[in-house]
Amino acid sequence: MEHKAHVPISEECKVAINRVAAYELLASDVYLSMACYYTEDTGIPPFAKFFSEQAEMKREHAKRFLRYLRKRESMICLPVIKRPDIDNWGSGLQALKCAVQLENILTDVLQDLKTTASKDEETELVNIVMEFLHKQGVSIAFLEHQQKIVEEFLQQKGPSEKSAKTTGEET
Repeated sequence: MEHKAHVPISEECKVAINRVAAYELLASDVYLSMACYYTEDTGIPPFAKFFSEQAEMKREHAKRFLRYLRKRESMICLPVIKRPDIDNWGSGLQALKCAVQLENILTDVLQDLKTTASKDEETELVNIVMEFLHKQGVSIAFLEHQQKIVEEFLQQKGPSEKSAKTTGEET
């Protein structure tokens, strides 16, 4: 594969790699915001550690794609992607929903890169993307499971609060 290092990659592939790196950095930023939101004062849900780990992992993923561009002597030109305007992640359900949505978008962007890399016969890049797509599947499954747990908890919690309010009791 060393001979590919000096072979230019297509413009379409460069754009797709930059786009993936930008989304990985966006995800890192959002996960960092989520991880830092939960403190001892707000209560730390079990998935807060996952957010912190994901922030670091997504940053490393972005670096790997950017290094690939440099190795192929291509320009790094990250597109600007608007970050969600959320500062209050609440009980965690909102954070989990946002994380699932973000991971699904990132999966789509990776799929687009895989398609482009396959078309351009960029075997090494396809293999890298396949590795990341596998990780995406694992992350999404975890987040969806955590989301289901929180939704079930909130449903169970909801009726007891409603009955306490109607009887005037404290919960």
